[in-house]
This record gives sequence, C-alpha cells and structure tokens, in this order.
Amino acid sequence: MGSFPRIVEDCMGVLQVLSDGTIFRSKNIQFNMPVVDEKSVHFKDVMFDKNHNLHLRIYKPTSASFAGNSYKLPIIIFFHGGGFCLGSRMWPTCHNSCLRLASGLNALVVAPDYRLAPEHRLPAAMDDAASAMKWLQGQSLSETSGDAWLNSGEVNYDQVFVLGDSSGGNIAHHLAVRLGAGSTELAPVRVRGYVLLAPFFGGVVRTKSEEGPSESLLNLEILDRFWRLSLPIGETRDHPLANPFGPLSPSLEALTLDPILVIVGGSELLKDRADDYAGRLKDMGKKIEYVEFEGKEHGYFNYDPYSDTANQTLQVITRFMADNVSG
Repeated sequence: MGSFPRIVEDCMGVLQVLSDGTIFRSKNIQFNMPVVDEKSVHFKDVMFDKNHNLHLRIYKPTSASFAGNSYKLPIIIFFHGGGFCLGSRMWPTCHNSCLRLASGLNALVVAPDYRLAPEHRLPAAMDDAASAMKWLQGQSLSETSGDAWLNSGEVNYDQVFVLGDSSGGNIAHHLAVRLGAGSTELAPVRVRGYVLLAPFFGGVVRTKSEEGPSESLLNLEILDRFWRLSLPIGETRDHPLANPFGPLSPSLEALTLDPILVIVGGSELLKDRADDYAGRLKDMGKKIEYVEFEGKEHGYFNYDPYSDTANQTLQVITRFMADNVSG
C-alpha cells in the first residue's frame, strides 16, 4: 500500500495542496472580525460571468434614491486581495471594506470575484477582471435589460475608478496597462484613475522590506507560497504578471496611462516594491502619486475600515477622485 497524501502547501489552513495534487479549501473559516451592519448602504449579488459562474456584489448608498437627488454616483470597481489564491466578495474583510468605500466615498461599489489559484493559475484572474469591466460596459449600454441599480440614472459611467487591494492592486495595474489612457474600448464607461492599495508585486531579487521584519499576519514564506501557487507552473517571481519591471516584462515607457494612486503601510513587506513601482512610473512621466501610512501593516484598511487611518485613507482617495474627474 502506498503512503497517504501529505500536505505540501498550506495557506493558513484555509487552502491546502496535497502531494497527490488534491486541493482542499476550508468551508469553515473563522474570521476574527464581525460583519459590519452599515445602515446607509444596500447591497446585492449579481452573476457577471455565466461561463465561470462568477458573481459580483454591488453596494449602493441609500441616499442615492432620495427624491430630488440629482447627484450621480461615481463607480468604484473593487478587486479583493488574497495572493490570487484566497478571498471572496463575501469575506468580511472585503465586504466591510466595500461598505465603507460606498458610504465614505458616496459611490456605487462593484466587487467582482475572480477565479483563484492554484485551480486557476494566472492569467485567469486578469481575464476575469477584464470580463467584469466588459460586464460594466454592457450595463452602460443596456437601457432595459440590465441591472436596475446600474440603469436607474443614478450612476455616472463617466466617473469610474478601479481600486484593488494587494493582489487586487496588481490586477488594477494590469487593467491600467491593458485599457490605456481613456479606456476607449469600454466606452461609454470611462475609467478616470486607479487606486492600488499595497499592490502585490514580486521579483526574484529581494527588497529590503521583504527581508523583514515579518508582519503580524504576513511573512515572506506566505508571499512566496502565493507566487508558487498562482504563477504559471515553472515560472519565477520575475514573470511579467508578478514583476512589472522584470527582464521579460514589456516596457511601460511608451504607454499613456490614466492617473494612479499607490497607498501602502510603512511597515509592510510589500512597501519597497510599491515605492519602487511608483518611483519608476513617475520617472517615466506618468501621473502617479505615492502615499505611505507610517507604522501600518498589510491589510490595515480591510481589517478595520472604520479606523482613524482608514478614514485618512478615504480622504486621500476622495481627493484623488476629485482631482481626476475629467481628463
């Protein structure tokens, strides 16, 4: 008799890969945080990709439906984090964040799920993000058959911002590159800017912040594991989907990009990559802003979206949106 399969990759017990290739995902995850009851925001789930059974969650401030309110809500597309391997629109970290974004930014928030690795390695997540953007375009072109919240005349398709957290920030970068300035292929949807919260980038050569110290909920071993499980088999952390400036990554020099805001905690392992990313794009003449919150670790917004620092983060995003309402 052969030996029993053993665990070869373990993502905090939530995701385990066995030696025989079996993938186990826990259905009983204990989150040490409550689900926020935000009275000022309604939400609902909608399927956006039947082929892959993918859903998104829409968040709408209740104030949008008040009689006589002529204000049209900007649209925030929010891509959750989780190293391309974990996460869902339904996780409290994502759900609470989107409630806060909807109420704090007075915006309609759309939070799509995407296929996760290792069952679906990159570029699956990138393709699903693009599919979500095309879904939004379809809503903008559908006056009668689309979703009622998106076809009520209460949203502004000319004021769309893409916001991604961690791996979602990586996705936001690749959408910015894919769509280019003006996002003309999505017309009449117009993306005005991209917000990258602690984007999950990688590289073979370590940065100083990656070398430590570890964070309370994140260490280099976890980051490396996410890359092993999410990148195409046999690829390294210098793959173009991990490292925007890797040896095989396409040059961004000649591209025209819409404005980008990078926000990161000062104590994050990913801080130096975010700083380097913003610095390189700025040197190329791109419109990019870098904001660092001293002493904060990865996920500071997700784990407490009503904290003082989260409120300051919302103020930074609000200003970024106001500065880029037209272009």
